Amino acid sequence: MKVYISADIEGVNGICSWPETDAAHPRYQEFREQMTEEVRRACLGAKAAGAETVFVKDAHDSAMNIIAKKLPEFVILHRGWEGTVCSMMAGLDSSFDAVVFVGYHSPSQSEGNSLSHTMSTHIHMIKINGEIASEFLINSLYASYLKVPVAFLSGDLRLTEIVKKVNPNIETVATKEGRFGAAISRHPEVTNREIAERVASSLKKDLSKNIVPLPDHFNVEIHYRKPVEALNASFFPGCKLIAPDAIAFESDDYYQVLVMMKYTL
Repeated sequence: MKVYISADIEGVNGICSWPETDAAHPRYQEFREQMTEEVRRACLGAKAAGAETVFVKDAHDSAMNIIAKKLPEFVILHRGWEGTVCSMMAGLDSSFDAVVFVGYHSPSQSEGNSLSHTMSTHIHMIKINGEIASEFLINSLYASYLKVPVAFLSGDLRLTEIVKKVNPNIETVATKEGRFGAAISRHPEVTNREIAERVASSLKKDLSKNIVPLPDHFNVEIHYRKPVEALNASFFPGCKLIAPDAIAFESDDYYQVLVMMKYTL
């Protein structure tokens, strides 16, 4: 069994401010270690379920956050950005049996995480077929494009509720509860244990029902904080300006949606 793990930081236990995500800030080290530990536990859970390959994508900011020497020796770690349209899912292909998300967070415009955003903080919001999109949705749709099921996600409580509505078969762990600008968390060791246990249990199940539904058609809107960015993005082929601060793009091919996002986000 081959397991792919995509890891972010804004959804790890306890984190609640932007300085805690920034490598230049003293508070970052604590949450870099928590991100690493949550990933380590997910890797151990995957191994306990019988995974022979565990591939981890560091997917936050510089993509150089996870402390490699603290991961199990059997793990393959992908650091940095390739520059492909896969972004936070670089390295995933159809040979994998399951995807696991660790440290993910609520989408922009949500009170469920004080760090809620989607892909970039200069984006006001992204809508896919009328719904505000999270990074989970964008990345899980890519997994579905490759016909790889999503087994597990950890992150803030609001996101886990969203995930269950998308596909109730995906197992989750809520590492914290966002309250607008604050976070409420259980002891990190408690949620660390839960991550290991539920990753293992999720991968032991029949995952045939864990493919996130892939729509036949995609109507995408990107709303920017600065109108000039919307105007710039509107020149990408297929995009059109629908408001001073927003563009729209349509396609039946999700890969083309990802290509568009690469050049407009």
